[in-house]
Amino acid sequence: MESSMGQIPSDLPQDFTKIQIEKCHLAELLPGSFSRAGALEFLWLNFNEITVMSIGSLEGLANLTELRLQGNKLTSVPWAAFQHTPKLKILDLKNNSLDVVPENALRHLSALTYLDLSFNQLSIVSKEVFINWPLYRAAEKTWKKEGLISNVVLGLHNNPWLCDCRLKGFVEFTRMVSPPIILMNSYLMCSGPASKAGRFFHKTQLKTCMKPRASAVETNITLPLGEKATLTCFVTARPATSIQWMYNLKRLRQFAVTETHIDEDTVTSQLVIDSLHFADQGLYTCMANNFIGNASVNITVNISSVPPLPAPVPMLSSNENADIDIRITKQTVYGVMLEWSPATDNQAEIWFTIHFGKYDSPKKEMISIDPGINSYSLSDLLPITKYEVCLTLRNHPPREGRCIVFMTGSDISELEQRERLIHITVIVCAMVLAIPAGMFACTPEARCSCMNRCLDLWKEQTLHVEGKERQETFDSLEAASDKGMCTEDKPKKRRKSEERCTGSSAAHLY
Repeated sequence: MESSMGQIPSDLPQDFTKIQIEKCHLAELLPGSFSRAGALEFLWLNFNEITVMSIGSLEGLANLTELRLQGNKLTSVPWAAFQHTPKLKILDLKNNSLDVVPENALRHLSALTYLDLSFNQLSIVSKEVFINWPLYRAAEKTWKKEGLISNVVLGLHNNPWLCDCRLKGFVEFTRMVSPPIILMNSYLMCSGPASKAGRFFHKTQLKTCMKPRASAVETNITLPLGEKATLTCFVTARPATSIQWMYNLKRLRQFAVTETHIDEDTVTSQLVIDSLHFADQGLYTCMANNFIGNASVNITVNISSVPPLPAPVPMLSSNENADIDIRITKQTVYGVMLEWSPATDNQAEIWFTIHFGKYDSPKKEMISIDPGINSYSLSDLLPITKYEVCLTLRNHPPREGRCIVFMTGSDISELEQRERLIHITVIVCAMVLAIPAGMFACTPEARCSCMNRCLDLWKEQTLHVEGKERQETFDSLEAASDKGMCTEDKPKKRRKSEERCTGSSAAHLY
């Protein structure tokens, strides 16, 4: 008692009939731990720290009649180990952490008359556990004839029983139990779900389990581009089911999904797309499954060809000339800073939309910009990735040639400066969004000449900067913010730039 014993001694006397080792910090019962003590009848190992019980730990105990393992840390028991203890009558497993009892757990305990599973973590148990018990299946006359104890005691109380359809058979079994089987505490109580928590078994009516059924009011949805879409499916199942959304056989992760319980068996699942892109068209599947089966319902999302009307907010009138010069002005640790300058008197009333994403991806993230804001930070950029960012009036799709394209470099050792972890190479230096048409703008077709022009302007500016350190790892940023970009300049310098890449035009007129 209360000694530090790491394991069972290997030199146990063969004539011991009772062993009591309690509060001795035993952590494991190894195979053959008591095989030398063949005469052992009583084994008490209460209040140790046993977490593992080997399937061969009871080998050689053919005369064992009582095994007590109260107050240990067992999460499971190798029930097949009891084939070595055919005379076992008392098994005490209370105050452990058992959460599962298999249907055939008691098949080797034909002589058992006392089983205590109270104060464990059992939530679901099948009634077959006890129906398959040899003592339950034997007739009462047989027990008396063979001189067995007429009463069989079961301790099942103080477990977190989950009273849903899976426990229906066990609840019914506890109601019809009668002598010679006796429940140590007949007032078994539900711990869940919330609607049944605290209710006694004998006052609980449980329904039969049911395979999921999935349905949807609308299975074909057509909405304008940029509109908010809400996909709703209804799932009825017993017990509760897990619901997943699939898009063209791929599991969805980027959209918000919410679930609402209508009643005990029915759940509403809603998938919300805040702003529809053309890439969002297709077949969406709401899938539900429980341990009985699964069900699904398909919802098709279409985008109408007519673009949505602009939001009812103040916009530019047709005679207003607003040149929005957008550029990359700063590189952060894992991103870049965008700035734009609308040359108009009512810029505080203009709403914009930023379209941002990977260059080759048809689906771009749409970011709404409130009036009066002229900068935005793009963060969490991936290395060695080509990106495209466009600025448009609110609810207008981006137009070709009105976007900035840039490439991120590879990761650099952490020993170097943090600001150099991502190296930005701007492919299209900047853009000018003209309203109305008629302004010069850099385009992807003018990529080479535009880059050369940026380089010339940057070289001119550096001649006037003395002693100023430039930590940015991309040289085209200062040029990108120059107002004279891709416009007329000194003829000699422009000719030098064009000679570097013949055949390219520096700008296009829209």
